[in-house]
Amino acid sequence: MRILMTGHRGYIGTVAVPLFQEAGHEVVGMDSDLYRACTFGGDIGPAGRVECIDKDVRDATVDDCRGFDGIVHLAALSNDPLGNLNPDLTFAINHAAPVHLARCAKAAGVPRFVFSSSCSNYGSAGDDMIDETGALNPITPYGQSKVMAERDLAGLADRDFCVVNLRSATAYGVSPRLRFDLVLNNLMAYAMTTGEVFLKSDGTPWRPIVHIRDITRAFLAVLEAPGDVVQAQAFNVGSTAENYRMSELAEIVAETVPGSRITYAEDAGPDKRCYRVDCSKLPRMVPAFQPQWTARKGAEELYGAYAKVDLKQADFEGVRYQRIAQIRSLLDGGLLDAGLRWTAAARQPLGAAQAGD
Repeated sequence: MRILMTGHRGYIGTVAVPLFQEAGHEVVGMDSDLYRACTFGGDIGPAGRVECIDKDVRDATVDDCRGFDGIVHLAALSNDPLGNLNPDLTFAINHAAPVHLARCAKAAGVPRFVFSSSCSNYGSAGDDMIDETGALNPITPYGQSKVMAERDLAGLADRDFCVVNLRSATAYGVSPRLRFDLVLNNLMAYAMTTGEVFLKSDGTPWRPIVHIRDITRAFLAVLEAPGDVVQAQAFNVGSTAENYRMSELAEIVAETVPGSRITYAEDAGPDKRCYRVDCSKLPRMVPAFQPQWTARKGAEELYGAYAKVDLKQADFEGVRYQRIAQIRSLLDGGLLDAGLRWTAAARQPLGAAQAGD
C-alpha cells in the first residue's frame, strides 16, 4: 500500500517508517518537523529520506491526499505539558486538524484513515480495569482533544471510508526522536544519570504502557485488516498484562540499573491520572497484532541506548530533549510564531537557526 504518514519525523514516526517499509509499504510523510534539532544518537534514518510533504497538517489539502491507500495520522502536540501551554492550540492541532485531514482524505478517495488516539481519554478511571466501552473521562486538554477528534472522525466513517481510532497506552522505547517525558524513559534516565529512580507522584497511580514498536505493529495490523472488522472501531493498544503502578515501574528500573535506589519528590502525592486498561480487543479481533514487548525488556533496551551515548542529566532535562522546553526556546528565539508555525528566521541553515542544539 501507499501510505501517507503524518508526524513521520516524530517519536513514533521515525520508528514506524522503516517498519512499514519492511512490511512492503511505500511511505510518504507529512511533517513540519518541529523537533528537527532533537535527534538522539545520530540521524533519523529512513524517516529522513522518504518523500515528504513539508507542511503543517493544519494546512493539508485534498490534493495532498490523492493517490494513497491509507493515512496514518500521528502528528499531534503529544503530552500534557505541551497541551497546557496553549489549550486553544492543542484543540486546533489535536482535534480540528485530524478532522480536517480526514475530510480531505475522504474527498480524495482514500479508503482508510487510522488515528493515533490515547488511553489518556480515560483520564481518572481509578483502579478498575476499563475497556473500549468504558466512560471517557479526560482531565487535560490533551486528552479532551483526543476524545473530540475520535468523536468527529467516527462521524465521517461510511461504506467507502474506513476510520479506526487507536488508543495507545503510555509509550516507551528507543527512537531517533526520543522523548524523555514518558514515564519509563524518564525513570531510566534519572536512574542512570543520578543513581535515583525519581518518582514525582506517590507511586500509587496505575498506567498501562506499550513499546513504540508494538504501537507501530498495531497501525500496520489495522491498515491491513478487513475493513468490516475495524470500521469505526476504537482499540486500546498495549497488553493487559502491562498495567503497572508507578512504584512497580520504579522497581523494574531499580533492578535494571545497578546501584540505583527509588526516591520520591518532597511534594509527591497521588496523580489524578490513574487508569488500568484492558487491551484484549485488538489482538482478538485482529490476530495479526500480538504485542511483543514488556516493561522489563524495554528497560533493558533503554539502559543499553543511554549507556551507548553516555547520557547526562543535563541532556535529558535540557532544551534539546524536553519537548516543551524546545518549543519555548523556538518561540523565544523568534523561530516559531504564536501559532507554532515556522517564521522566516527559521529558514536559515539548522546550525545557525538553532545555536546550541
